[in-house]
Amino acid sequence: MLLFHSLQALAEPQDVRVGAYHFPPYVEHPERAGAAGLLPELLVLLNRQQADFRFHLVPTSATRRYQDMARGRVDLMFFESLRWGWQTQPVQTVDLLIEDAEVYVAKAMAGRDQRYFDDFTGKRMALYSGYHYGFAGFNADQEQLRQTFQAVLTYSHDSNLLMVQRGRVDLTVVARSYLALYLTRHPQLRQALLVSERADQYYQHQALLRAQAPISSTQLSQLLEQLRGTAEYAALLARYDLQAR
Repeated sequence: MLLFHSLQALAEPQDVRVGAYHFPPYVEHPERAGAAGLLPELLVLLNRQQADFRFHLVPTSATRRYQDMARGRVDLMFFESLRWGWQTQPVQTVDLLIEDAEVYVAKAMAGRDQRYFDDFTGKRMALYSGYHYGFAGFNADQEQLRQTFQAVLTYSHDSNLLMVQRGRVDLTVVARSYLALYLTRHPQLRQALLVSERADQYYQHQALLRAQAPISSTQLSQLLEQLRGTAEYAALLARYDLQAR
């Protein structure tokens, strides 16, 4: 009986708590039972391909995620970057090898072209609260963003794009992958919005693991490498207008 229980314990997968905050198209509303986005679908594939680890979402927020990692409430964050406020935390990194970028979006108007994005002086910006933007030196301090860039801070990319369309702000910044999906849902807006050719930042997406995580960076890298060779993974990236690099 003792041997049976020992073998059973060895067979139990280790829980890996994956922090998730609203970051479309990577994660949408992780606090809901039916959280959508690339990350929930990626975890389904990871759980399906092996039995050693069980990955599950733990809701957090853009501002609280650092504290949750430090306290061990979450073990792992996907689609992160060390530049986004993680420099002082003892985390392990895994390159996710996925391409994406953030672009500027303004209202299309007669005579307005790409030069509109050369200078932000006097322009009002709608930004997502807690995000780190390249034009601001990756400083997410809300008061500084308000004072320096006349920023309106929200928790909705759709609201930010709507404010641009209605002329309440001059610019917003969104992930290129998210904008592609947004314009697929709202094709009538393709001619109404001016999208920058230059990027605010190119994502160098990483997975970040806390030092005591139940899975190591090497183990996670191996699981992801196995997954990259599958048709399911390629189809997943294609659904979110993303490419592997």
